Parts: sequence; structure tokens; C-alpha cells
Amino acid sequence: MNTKNLKAYAPKARRQFIAAVKNRAAQFGIYEDRIEEVRIEGSAAIIEGRAFTRKQGEQRKQLEKRVSARGYEVFIREMAYTWFNRLAAIRYMELHDYLDHGFRVLSHPASSESLPEILGHASGVADLLKLDKSHIIELQLAGDKEEQLYRELLLGQCHHLYKIMPFMFEQLDDATELLLPDNLTKTDSILKDLVNDIPEEDWREIEVIGWLYQFYISEHKDSVIGKVVKSEDIPAATQLFTPNWIVKYLVQNSLGRQWLATYPESELKSKMKYYIEPAEQSSEVIEQLQAITPTSIDPEKIKVLDPAAGSGHILVEVYELLREIYLERGYRLREIPELILNKNIFGLDIDDRAAQLAGFALMMKAREDDRRIFQRVEDGQVSLNVYSVQSTENLDVPKLWKALDLEGNQQTGSTGSLFEVADDFVEQTGICKEYVELLQTLKSEFLQAKTLGSLIQIDSQNLKNLVALKEFLQVSEKGTDPSAKKAARDLLPIVNQAILLANQYDVIVANPPYMGAKGMNKELSSWLKVHYASSCADLMTVFMESSQRMSKLGAFGE
Repeated sequence: MNTKNLKAYAPKARRQFIAAVKNRAAQFGIYEDRIEEVRIEGSAAIIEGRAFTRKQGEQRKQLEKRVSARGYEVFIREMAYTWFNRLAAIRYMELHDYLDHGFRVLSHPASSESLPEILGHASGVADLLKLDKSHIIELQLAGDKEEQLYRELLLGQCHHLYKIMPFMFEQLDDATELLLPDNLTKTDSILKDLVNDIPEEDWREIEVIGWLYQFYISEHKDSVIGKVVKSEDIPAATQLFTPNWIVKYLVQNSLGRQWLATYPESELKSKMKYYIEPAEQSSEVIEQLQAITPTSIDPEKIKVLDPAAGSGHILVEVYELLREIYLERGYRLREIPELILNKNIFGLDIDDRAAQLAGFALMMKAREDDRRIFQRVEDGQVSLNVYSVQSTENLDVPKLWKALDLEGNQQTGSTGSLFEVADDFVEQTGICKEYVELLQTLKSEFLQAKTLGSLIQIDSQNLKNLVALKEFLQVSEKGTDPSAKKAARDLLPIVNQAILLANQYDVIVANPPYMGAKGMNKELSSWLKVHYASSCADLMTVFMESSQRMSKLGAFGE
């Protein structure tokens, strides 16, 4: 992989996508200094005298709420990267032939100057992408509706991918579809640079996604380094794409070391270039080590956490090493990805977009080994345990709990409970009381989640109730009551991240980049160093024991 291509393209792409999203937002009356009114008149929405569909008007109102909550500049940055993320993901998938219909969505295999291949097969993919086939054919035959046709195909592809990667792609009618940039079929389209500036061979390894992210945020990173870092700027200030040899060293000398301690004759050792043999120990220490070393390890029970997962480079390496472990124990290759994703790998990050990339990277690794993994995800057999930690600053626990109505106190079909004042909230009893108290605790613990991330500590004694509460919420999410469904969707991310932090892990592997973030509040920086280092004590010990021997390998010069 030639990272020079990525380094040249990504910062330019960031500026292009931000400008394109600003232009698109302005079409719907969203400006830096004002937001124009939306008037709904029958089936139309009127914005600055221009008519849009009623659906677009409702979506615009959703965007307005996001702008109010995040601020214009942060909102635009987030939306620009959201679309960059999605298009880069589709580019990776089309080049690896991972799209169900088998056609390229952003390019054409015959020529970089040709229109995207999917345009020539629009009617053929309509059913798969859940599009109105007669409408698609009508656009095809019109002759002058190419841009509209392509926009509908691209959005249809994103909606289709939502079923397997909801963390990255939007569901049907999500408001972010309004901000998909214009003129995508034109010669100066932002898609052309994505296709032409990065040679196809640079997309061979999933590592490309992490490098793109690193270079994409580089200008933002430079702009905040040296200043007191705001919460929303911590991801840019602290994200650091860890070079491959360091990742291998970390994983091989944590997960790999644990495996070899139990199975010293394992062939895994010959596959780990950066593994460091333990130093000679006294008989007393050897005896102590033998006492705490298990005589056997069930691969399905290994839990590995990266508490600052970033774009998932470490988790991908963990996946590859776990795959070797499973193969060594006689598992079939096609059954391994499901086991690893469900049982072995856990990740958390404060950056929503980085966590999206980590999840995507793991899904792509799984797809390499199991052609049916996407269907398994869609069927509910596989789920990722990688999350972006969410703040509870705006979480109204009484209101959400009332909307869930686990005891059946609300009238059937009620839709207003989420929007009513919860002054009449009834004191709960029994297990419901425990759940409400637990949710109130989580609200308190995660108030500064976007600053503290995985440094937040959740008592492991809460794990049983958290898991049971999650099951209740999942049932509500699949139910028919719209208020309960929305409440469950609001609460599940908080419960999921709490479960992750309450769990116990066999291995914690991380590269804590934000220890060195310049300009960070000194008190917070000191607290981060102490608590983060203590959570990774074994890993730090590995570093200290072997740094001299690593330098002899020449690794630090790579």
C-alpha cells in the first residue's frame, strides 16, 4: 500500500466533502448564520419559496434539531465525514466483490472515465435494493434523469447495507440522505477523485480505511493541537493510526503470550514475528506463574478488549491471531468469523466515526473467511461488540422508562408518552425499581462519556441486571408500540456500553494516544495517564521488559 496516495487525497477530500455538504445544506435553508423556516402545505414543504416533498420537509426538521444540538460547524464536519465514510466503505466493498448484486456502485471496471457500472443495470438491481422498479425504469428511459437515477441507486445501496452495518449506513428515510452531495455523475464529482486518486491496489488490505481516516482528520488535528482541547475535538487530537508492526507487537505479546503460556509447543510461535520470549525467571517466580497459568484454554471464552479502538487496526490483528488459534484447535474456517465477532472481540471509542470504521474493518475481515457472514448478521446470528461511547447528558430516564411501559400501565397504541412531562412517574418496585435505579446510575456515570470514554468504571456486580435489562429492551425494540421502540433504541447504546465496561477480559490491548495530547487540561491528562496505565498494567510490563530486545530486531526503525 502506498500511503503517499492516501496522504495526498484524504485532506483534499475533507475540504471537498465539507464544501459539498455545506452547499447541499444551503439548498434546504441551513446556513451558518441562520436556519430558514419550513412550512408544510399539504403534500409539499416550502423552504425559501422552493417546494420540496413533505418527506424532505420532515427530514429537514430532523437536521435542524441536530444543528441546534451540535452547532453548525461541528454538524457539517460530522455529516461530511459520514458521507466520506460510507462512500469509502462502498469503494472497498465493490473492489472486493462484496456487494450482493455484483456490480460496481462508484466506478466502472472497464474505465475510470465511464459512468458507474450499476447505472447500466439499474432495473436489474431495483428489487434487491427495494426500489420502485417501474420508477427506476421510467428514469432510465427518460434520457435526462441520469443524476436522479444514480442518486436513488446510491441511496438504495446505503439502505440495503444498513441491514448488515447499521452503525455506518443509514436506515430508510434517515435525514442524512438529504446531505448526500450533488452532481455525482459529473466529471468533477467528488466520487471521481475517490476512484482516480487512490489506485485499486491500495484498496487490497482493510488497513487502507484506517490510514484514510488518519489523513482525513490530519488538518483538523493540526488546528487543535497546542490548545486546550474541547470534548468534540478530543478525537481529532488523540486519534493515531498505529503502524502495523506496533500493532502486531502489542497483540502477539498479550493475546499470543497468554496462548503460548498454556501451549508452549504451539505452532503459533513461528507465525509471530514480533513475539518476545519471556525473560528467564527464578524458580520462585516460575512456580507462581505456573499457579496462575491455566492448563487449557477454550478459544470461545477468550475475551479481548481494545478500550480505545480507533479505526480498528488492533482489533483486526486480534481477529487474525484468534483465527489462527481456532484453526489450531480444529475449527472449520467458515465457522470461525461468527465465533470471533460474537464472543471474542470487544471495542470502544469516544469517536463515533472511528468506531464505525472499526466495525466495518471487522466485518470485512469476517467476510474474507465466510461468504455468508452478511446474511448471518441480517438473520441475527452475528452481532458486533464494538461501540462508540455515548453521553447521557440529554437522557431523561423517567420519561424513557414510562414510555417503555414494561408493566403495561399505558394504553395500548399510545404514542405520546415520550413527549409528556414525567411528573406523574410512579415509584417502581421489585426488579423494575432495580432497573430504574441502574439507569439513573448509568446516566450519572456517562455524563462525560465523550471526554472520559473507557476510563469510566462500571461495577461488575451490575452485569447480571444489565444483561437482563438489555434483553427487555431488545424485546421492546422489536415490538409494535412506537414510543416503547424509540425509548428502547435510545437506551440500548447506553446499556451496551455499560455491559462492555462491566465485563471482565482476558486481554486488554490498546495504544493510548491521548496520553500525549498537547494542550489537554493538565488535571485530566494526569488522571488519564494513571487510570489508563493501571488498566493496561500487563501490557505496560511487556513493553518495559522487552523494549531493548525489540530495538535489536530493528523494529523501531521500520
